[in-house]
Amino acid sequence: MLSQRDAAEMRANLQEAVVKCSERCLYQSAKWAAELLTSLSTTEDSIEPEDSQMTEVPAAAVPPIVVTGNVDPEEAQLEAKEINQYLLAKSFFDCREFDRCAAVFLPDTVLSGILSTAATKNPNASAPQGKGKSRGSAARTSTALVATPKLSQKSLFLALYAKFMSGEKKKDEDSEMVMGPHDGGNAINKQLNVISRFLETWFLEHTNENGSVDGSQGWLEYLYGMVLAKDKNEAQAMHWLLKSVHLYQMNWSCWLEMASLIGRMEDLQQLGQRVPAHIFGFIFNIHTSLELYQSGPDLSARLDQLLSIFPTSPFILTCVALLAYHTKDFVTADAHFSNLLALHPHRLDSLDHYSNILYVMNLRPKLSFLAHLCSAVDKFRPESCVVIGNYYSLLSSHEKAVQYFRRALTLDRSCLSAWTLMGHEYVELKNTHAAIESYRRAVDVNRRDYRAWYGLGQTYEVLEMHAYALWYYKRAAGLRPWDGKMWMAVGSCLQKMGRDLEGIKALKRALQADSYYDAGVGSSFGSGGRERAAIMDPEILLQIAGMYERLEDEAEARSYMEMCVAQEEGAAENLDSSVINIHADSQSSEDDSRPQGGGDTGSGTGVTAATSKARMWLAKHAMRTGDYNRAMQLATELCQDGVEVEEAKALVREVRVRQEADGL
Repeated sequence: MLSQRDAAEMRANLQEAVVKCSERCLYQSAKWAAELLTSLSTTEDSIEPEDSQMTEVPAAAVPPIVVTGNVDPEEAQLEAKEINQYLLAKSFFDCREFDRCAAVFLPDTVLSGILSTAATKNPNASAPQGKGKSRGSAARTSTALVATPKLSQKSLFLALYAKFMSGEKKKDEDSEMVMGPHDGGNAINKQLNVISRFLETWFLEHTNENGSVDGSQGWLEYLYGMVLAKDKNEAQAMHWLLKSVHLYQMNWSCWLEMASLIGRMEDLQQLGQRVPAHIFGFIFNIHTSLELYQSGPDLSARLDQLLSIFPTSPFILTCVALLAYHTKDFVTADAHFSNLLALHPHRLDSLDHYSNILYVMNLRPKLSFLAHLCSAVDKFRPESCVVIGNYYSLLSSHEKAVQYFRRALTLDRSCLSAWTLMGHEYVELKNTHAAIESYRRAVDVNRRDYRAWYGLGQTYEVLEMHAYALWYYKRAAGLRPWDGKMWMAVGSCLQKMGRDLEGIKALKRALQADSYYDAGVGSSFGSGGRERAAIMDPEILLQIAGMYERLEDEAEARSYMEMCVAQEEGAAENLDSSVINIHADSQSSEDDSRPQGGGDTGSGTGVTAATSKARMWLAKHAMRTGDYNRAMQLATELCQDGVEVEEAKALVREVRVRQEADGL
């Protein structure tokens, strides 16, 4: 809980962030900061001082409108001089007339003059592609003499951001129909090169001998980093985005842009030492960890800390719900999202995740209600289309579901859920080519989406292209190393390729992952398919035994068949022996370092097709080794369980014949 003084300071900073982001038309950041501001826990005494800031009588020199001041006197003078033009430009932006907005401060004649001069001095001076310092020094010599207009940083940001948005708008207009015959996903923002070269020139003009930019406020660094990220120059993009957050920490858009460049937890941990110590940095770390499917007590404790400061923040409450979702605790996730929906019934953000949860839980009435709610609030939001698509998918109306996912993508080509879910629908419709394309586009949007990698693996497996399927399954397993489902897919694929030794190791990893997750150790990486830690998947055990049999290791095959049968009862002693056997031939040092699972020793799986096959194998093995009493016992059990009955009866007759022949 923050002290009253800290809370007042936080409130003032968030108010300033809302206004500053709104002035620069970063509306999503402004909305996010405003939600945090209103969710900040307050005491009754602190309400009056908060309002007094916004109702101050402006000084005579400051225009009588709500704009933030500037501590830099030169910038303040420029902003005051440009105020009328700025208001005109902002009104154009708000009306989505981006080219008109940009032309207020940067007419095409000015831009073309600057850029053509730079191009004449160095024809290769385009958007930066390399990572080395030599390219930067070459650019300095080529553009140092090119003068940029004398504008305040706020006006310059607005004009260049309008150029960027104009390019995005034209890119969407140039794009073909989603998944149409000419939709290759190759449309680009043609303004990136213009903005990049202009900003490079501006930074070179304003960089002093120490290498720092005089009077910079961090906004232009953010814009430059975003443009570089769009241009796939990720190392340079991260460099400029870090500069931006060090200069101004309250721009949430910049933190989100940084999160999109992080692909592994190792990258996040390294970055943690370079970001400023600030509450937005703390929130960024939690958000990125969730994007990387992390979990555990530490993350949960950090979210609790944030909830004590922002108890009703929809963003923090969504993070809590997603944490439960990633750990496959769907009941808790459903409860959190229901609570969030009750608090903010008109908020559509992240409801596509909620629809996924309801789909998995097969809660059709709830999903129907959610679809109607989203449609009533705004039927032309991508999230609404995804929710409705999920509802039709649950009804097995796959063509209708595809229609809504395509509508979501028409509204927003970067809607990750829509690409992935549309891939699932195309798999259901047996359209493997379209499914592969959908999953590929999902990976292009976010390479951390394990569902798209796993979907690609499944689709190539359907096509019996096992080498391709294996590569994609391994990518999925790398993103979720403690999800048994991923390792089971890898093991099954290796088995089909005849690589039994490697397949055994992968399937043992699947058993280990499930026991680690189910034992409640706090990892988010689990399949979540079982409720008892002492139970292992009989199907996996049967597969391992079958592979050992092909390798002619009969002792290990028999051991795993017995383990498979033992899962019917779920006895505690079976787990200990199985954990030892899981690591019997593993060469991985990682496996030995993991804790051995334990937990509830309740009832087992009961009779399944897998345990019946294992029991039949054991009965035949007993016959081969002359243990007729054991064979008779197993065959009799098979006659009673309702699976493999006819074969079991034949085995019973054969055992009796053998016993009579041997005089038993």
